[in-house]
This record gives sequence, structure tokens and C-alpha cells, in this order.
Amino acid sequence: MRLTIDTGTDTYEQAIAAVQAAYGLRPDVPAAWPDAPAAEPRPGPQDLADDDLADGWTDQLLFQLTAALMPGARAVLRRITELGGTASYDDVQQHFAHHPTHPIPISRIGGTLTSVRAVQRRVGPDGATPLLQRDERARRYRIDDVLVAGLQRAFALADARPDLLRGEPA
Repeated sequence: MRLTIDTGTDTYEQAIAAVQAAYGLRPDVPAAWPDAPAAEPRPGPQDLADDDLADGWTDQLLFQLTAALMPGARAVLRRITELGGTASYDDVQQHFAHHPTHPIPISRIGGTLTSVRAVQRRVGPDGATPLLQRDERARRYRIDDVLVAGLQRAFALADARPDLLRGEPA
């Protein structure tokens, strides 16, 4: 979005309202400014459904889980979601071994994904089976299909509102 403020004609209140509108906030628009830009509503977790998808999971809870994850764990969960909810250990390890933004050494993938379980205990529905299931014998990660669709919606919101996501520790 491009914003132009004319300090010769716009009042201070009009300039502030324009900046707030540009950032998706709902400004108090002065009555003297009839052609004020309309504030576009920003999507948020409240816009996601709170219907039970499976085992107590809702789109809102899935977003809360993804938002609470560290960026590396979020990237791995996203990758498994992009692969349709099933991925081999080797595929995940190789994808992140030399990843340009979230490199994770092969020996640390398991530890990175442990945080998914920890966040699920804090954010997820009580008594739910693990969101990210591991089959040690087949060496595969798996997410239930209905939850994959919910995670896709959660990641779409995360893309639109990265300001709601947990970042790297300072």
C-alpha cells in the first residue's frame, strides 16, 4: 500500500488516521475528512471456525498451536502439512538439513518436533491424541487428513498475519 500525506492540507488527525488505516487499524476518522481511506479489516484467529474438526481440534486451536511454536518447529509442521500430512523421516531431515531460512541439523529434527507435543499440551484440547503422530517402524510422520485441512487454514492466516506468531528468542 502506498500512502501519501500532504502536510499542507491534511490535518494531524487526518495523517494519523491514514497511517492507522494503512496498518489495518480501525482509526477514528475526523468528520472533516470525507475521502478518508477505508480501513480494510485484518483477518485474525477469531475469523477461523471454532467447530470441532476431530478430537476437540478447531481451526482456532490449530492456529493457536502454530502461532505458539518456535519458527523451526512451525516450518517442519508446515512442510509435513504441505506434503498432505504424511512424510518420511528422511524427507523431512533432508529438506531441513540445508534449508535457506530454517536449517535444522538432521540430529535435531526429533527435538525440534518435541515442542509440537509440548505446545499441544498447553494449547490443544484435553485428552486429544497427538496432532503429529510418529510411526517409528515405518519412519513416518502423520497428521490426520481433517486436521491437515485445518492446519492449511491456520498457515494461511499465519501468512496473512505474521505479527501473531512467536518469533525467535531474543
